[in-house]
Amino acid sequence: LHEHARYEVRDSLLSEEAVLGFEYGYSLASPKVMGIWEAQFGDFANGAQIPIDQFLASGEEKWGQRVGLTMLLPHGYDGQGPEHSNARPERFLQLCAEGNLTVANCSTAGQYFHLLRRQGLAEDSVPMVVFTPKSLLRDPRAASSVSELAAERFREVLVDDIEDDSAISRVILCTGKVYHDLADYRKTHQRNDVALVRLEQLYPFPRAAINAVRDRFTDAQFVWCQEEPRNMGAWTYALQRFG
Repeated sequence: LHEHARYEVRDSLLSEEAVLGFEYGYSLASPKVMGIWEAQFGDFANGAQIPIDQFLASGEEKWGQRVGLTMLLPHGYDGQGPEHSNARPERFLQLCAEGNLTVANCSTAGQYFHLLRRQGLAEDSVPMVVFTPKSLLRDPRAASSVSELAAERFREVLVDDIEDDSAISRVILCTGKVYHDLADYRKTHQRNDVALVRLEQLYPFPRAAINAVRDRFTDAQFVWCQEEPRNMGAWTYALQRFG
């Protein structure tokens, strides 16, 4: 940190609505401060649904008040039960319109770092929701090199290195942690005909990057894969853009 910068971490009462409301107001009063609110698990954001709907998602449209508050909602089916798994990304994607939010689900430490850095450096940022699960914090598959942290930037879409594009018969689009499970399966079963494409940013939708992928694999079958049940996650959101 800069020698004159100040970094504060504060504990708070167990009320998602109260704390998020405070963070929203603090971000309005101190626009140069990067405010981050993290739920213990993303499911607990339901306790803050009113300020999410009435302020974060619509405050700029209603009152012309733009804030750069970041919400970290740990999300991922890691075997910890029904109230510790699903931050309901479909709920937040349904709130997205006219560039009012940024919604992301990163698969590597470097991407996570550069996403937060981009948010902090932006002159006029909007509220951001990040679904990266807790398990990736200690998963070696999500580790990044020093050079990736120091020299790279956030990329909205990641495509694995492929030796022969013509050999690809299926392109699997996904977001977040499930990518690593797919990559492990592909390696174990030697499925060299499958390309994995990660949407690290879901909204605003990275249309140009996805169109480039579609133009690259014109003869391949495109499918969407997610951990969540079909009526949850980003499936319906992705279906509108690929169906």
